[in-house]
Amino acid sequence: MEKTFIGVRDVDTETFRKFRARAIAQKLKLGEAITQAMKEVLGKKEKTKKRNGALFNIKPFSWGKGTENTSKSIDEIVYLNKK
Repeated sequence: MEKTFIGVRDVDTETFRKFRARAIAQKLKLGEAITQAMKEVLGKKEKTKKRNGALFNIKPFSWGKGTENTSKSIDEIVYLNKK
């Protein structure tokens, strides 16, 4: 794996100090810890993108007059919760 040198500005001093302390406690080089953190952030974004699939894009719609209680009726059938 190719290594890259980076310089970063505007990093919160206290946050960086705690991050560095945790990296040292886990016996990681700072670069390794930053790489892990970046991969974690990228992984979370990928999971979020996957959630934007077809089921998550369905918008509610009306089935027309007389269907206002359809959801309750389906629940009664599925869960045998007749009243």
